[in-house]
Amino acid sequence: MPPQGMLMSVAAMWLVAVVIPGPNFFVVARMAALRSRRAALVTVAALGVGSTFWGLAGFFGVHALFAVAPALYAGLRLIGALYLVYVGLRILRGSFRPRAEDTGGNEAGGAFRVGLMTSLSNPKSAMLVGSLFTAVMPPDAPVSVGLATVAEMVAISVGWYATVACVLSAQPVAALFRRTAAWVDRGAGVVFVGFGGRIVAGMLV
Repeated sequence: MPPQGMLMSVAAMWLVAVVIPGPNFFVVARMAALRSRRAALVTVAALGVGSTFWGLAGFFGVHALFAVAPALYAGLRLIGALYLVYVGLRILRGSFRPRAEDTGGNEAGGAFRVGLMTSLSNPKSAMLVGSLFTAVMPPDAPVSVGLATVAEMVAISVGWYATVACVLSAQPVAALFRRTAAWVDRGAGVVFVGFGGRIVAGMLV
């Protein structure tokens, strides 16, 4: 497959994977609707860093590494799933308490940390990216093509989530979300717990 074909194939598959709602989507949506556009965009930047990490890992052989050391993959997968459950439970617990007024203190740092941890702890990202590179790229693919592929993955992720952040932080939409803030948090919490719990349950079967 020529380099242009590789780039187009990866872009198409990655776009589908990014658009389907998951933990990344919900963490951006929650920041946009319940915090601020700035916090949401900082979260998007963190997701971009996470996409860069997973893209580079995929190109440089994370799939092969996990095939050789399945226990390593299982351990990382379990840790990531448990972290998602932990975050979901914290969000759920907070949804039953009165919401404190957000003063914006350390907003950027907190949003970046949450976004980065959500991206890096998503255990499906490792195998999705690894499988994608294995299916599309030959082992001798030039480094320039690999880096270009990673760049387009990051661009797609940042572009999509930035759009979500801007739409959901628009005043009418954000006002609606804030009126139902507790239910927004409960929905996000259920998604995180369900996503992580399903992975844990699958590992125990």
